[in-house]
Amino acid sequence: MIQRIDETSNSFTGINNSQVKNNSTENNENFSKILAQKQDQVKISKHARQRLSARNLDLQNSDLSHIGQAMNELNEKGSKDSLLLYKDMGLIANVQNRTIITAMNVNEINTVTNIDSTKFVK
Repeated sequence: MIQRIDETSNSFTGINNSQVKNNSTENNENFSKILAQKQDQVKISKHARQRLSARNLDLQNSDLSHIGQAMNELNEKGSKDSLLLYKDMGLIANVQNRTIITAMNVNEINTVTNIDSTKFVK
């Protein structure tokens, strides 16, 4: 017996096309949200982690959120490598990769080279 499969339902599974489209849309939205979250995350290089630890500087999730917002602003303005002045520390960051490259106390900052911008993070 040959059974016709019409466009609005799948007789083998009992699922109609509108349900499949809704699930597909939800999956796309979920994927987009997860991707956006991952893209907004701030990474800390191994070198920067060592520097933070050696200088007894701590960054909490809320700190990384503020730094991430600053990186968004810098990225919109076309910055690539920036000095971020945050609390009592200076952070050199690659804005495009959203990565903190190194960290120092503000007292250690004398001359900073190879950056194209500076941002005071509040």
